[in-house]
Formats: sequence, C-alpha cells, structure tokens
Amino acid sequence: MSAGAVDDPGSPGGLDTSRLESAAAIEAADPGGMLRQVASSGAQIREARMLAAEAGLDRLADEGRPRAVVVAGMGGSGISGDVLAAVCGPGCPVPVLTVRGYRLPGWVGAADLVIAVSCSGSTEETLAVAAEAARRGCRLLLVGGRESPLAELAENTRGLFVPVRSAGQPRATLWGLTVPLLMAARALRLADVPDEVLESTASRLEDVAHRCRPDSEAFVNPAKRIATDLARDIPMVWGSSTIADVAAYRMCCQLNENAKYPGVFGGLPEADHNQVVTFDGFFGRASGGGGDPDDFFRDRTGDAEHGLHLVVMRDTDEHPQVAKRREVSAEMAAARGVPVTEIRAEGEHPLERMATLVAVADYVTVYLAIALGVDPTPVAAIQELKARIADV
Repeated sequence: MSAGAVDDPGSPGGLDTSRLESAAAIEAADPGGMLRQVASSGAQIREARMLAAEAGLDRLADEGRPRAVVVAGMGGSGISGDVLAAVCGPGCPVPVLTVRGYRLPGWVGAADLVIAVSCSGSTEETLAVAAEAARRGCRLLLVGGRESPLAELAENTRGLFVPVRSAGQPRATLWGLTVPLLMAARALRLADVPDEVLESTASRLEDVAHRCRPDSEAFVNPAKRIATDLARDIPMVWGSSTIADVAAYRMCCQLNENAKYPGVFGGLPEADHNQVVTFDGFFGRASGGGGDPDDFFRDRTGDAEHGLHLVVMRDTDEHPQVAKRREVSAEMAAARGVPVTEIRAEGEHPLERMATLVAVADYVTVYLAIALGVDPTPVAAIQELKARIADV
C-alpha cells in the first residue's frame, strides 16, 4: 500500500498513514497522550533510581544473597521481571524467574526473595502471590503505587517498599517499575548495573525519543516508517538473544494493547524449529505476487491481504549459530515474499541494548495505532473483563 493510502472504512477508524504526517494530526489521534508517556522513559530511570535509593534498597544485602529471585507481576508490570532476568544474564549465580498468576511455586520459601511489582498496587494476582510469600516467610520487596494495597501489605510485613509514579499507564511505566529491581540485583551482586549505566541508558532513551518524535518526518523517523510497513500485515516478532527475546515479547504485548493488533512472538533458535514453516503456509506470500519485498517503491496494493511480516529484534551480542540462523531465516522469508524488518540494539551494556530495542518498538506500536485510527491508550476489553469477573 502506498504512503497515505486509506484502507476500507470497515476497519477501526480505517487505515490512513497520512495521520502520521503532522504533529498536530498525531496529537489529535492520541488524546490520552501515550506518546508523551513513552517519551518519559529516560526521566523514569532517573526518578526511579532516586526513589529506590531513598527506600534503602541497599539493606537487601544485609541478609546475604537469596537462593532465588521470584518476580510476581502481570502485564506491563510483569515484564520488569523478564528484563531483570535478561540483564542478570546466564551467568547470574541464582535463578531469576517471573510468576504471572495467582500461585507461588511450591518450592519458594524463606531462603528466597520475592519481588511483587504492580504499577497500581492493586493487581489481584500479584497481591495474592505477595500475600502467600509473606505467609511463607520469604524476603519481600514490593514495588508499586503509593497508598495502595501493595503498600499496605509492605507495612504489615517485613517487606521493603519502593513507590512508583505511573507515567499514565502501567505499560508505559516499564522503566519506573524495572529500575528498583535492577538496583536490588545490584545490591545483592547479581547484576552489574552501576549508576553510570543507568544514566547512559536514560540518555539513549532520550535519543530514541528525539528520533521518533511526532514532528519528525517518516523518511527519517524509524518508528513511523516501520509502523507504515507493518500496517495490514501480521507481525512475527523474533529475538536473536535473551535480551532481544524480551524486547520481542514486549513488542507483541504493545501491539496488542496500544494498536489493538495481533503479534506473534518468537525467539531464535527455537522459532527455526516451528514458526519458520509458516512462511510456506496460508499467511505466507509465496503466491501473492507482491513483488520484491525490499523494493521501497513497490506498489503494495497487490500484496497478499494480511500476510506475514517478519520483524527481527537484532542484538549486538549473538551466539554465532544464532547469527547464522537469523541471516538465513530472513533470506528464506524474503525469498517467499514475506517482508523483513530489523530493529537493531544500540549500546554495549545489556540494559542499554534492551532499552533501545524496547523504545523503538513502543513508538512503532503507538504510531501503528494512530495510522489505524485507534486510540492507543484505552484498554476497554481488559476493563470489561475485570468488571465481569467482579460481578461473578
């Protein structure tokens, strides 16, 4: 589809990429200010670092290193546990895992640190796990909204509490929620994340925000360009490392919540053992006659409707065999007419690389929502589901 094209009006608001051409049009299509929330990421790191220090996270080291770290969280809060595990890396001396649900694993006990993360401080699954951890005598760190049930739980237990100021939506408060976890891991000598890295990561997030700002034209704005390319396609988002896998999963979640759009998560090398076969299937484009997918000026009107689009989250630190698999997978996709888009990590430290991948993807999903005529902020289906559960 050519730039500025309008899809049929039966889709939510209709696809119209011309909405991305002016800052005024973008602002009008984003009444909840999701782009402003995303742009606050660098400031979140600095504020969260200050709040975590004021909460006395260094005291966690007084009881020594835990047997394991278990992060309890859901949605935009739960992803903080995945970021923590990826930044700690495979060399971490203790296991780090995320629990998304109501139940704490049976083996978790007093020797373990349980970190409950909830931006609102009232997520029912997270509160259930935190309360169970308190009953079992686990070490507790609670991260969330002030004057919330989570904060109250901290007061009634021996848990350490770090307050978080929401950027507006939990999914836009990733770094405000994650930095306390990283500083806790630093205090326990599970991760090397000095203040200098936190500041350099904040600076890189601000650089991405500048490049992806609303008044930046599509031909120089990577997020607008990718959003336009993805429109009407089915994104398969693959990571090329543990760091990139988390960013790929995050992008799929953001596609869901911001753009109300599907996304299929995968990571290499695993995706080469299953998802790669879909290039030859119903949503592939081998017979779609769409032309060279690398031709920027091709006429997209002949492309297969709702075909696959491979998005590769490419890390700078990849296993050599994974790098080969990434290259060949992209070649196979292109040979079958499946477009391929790469989002490349920037920086040296795992946190910098993670943050740059996540930031670009966050902007992509908001711009895609705007191009589709979808308000990126509300999550009406989630609210309806919660209300209906409460009525049962």
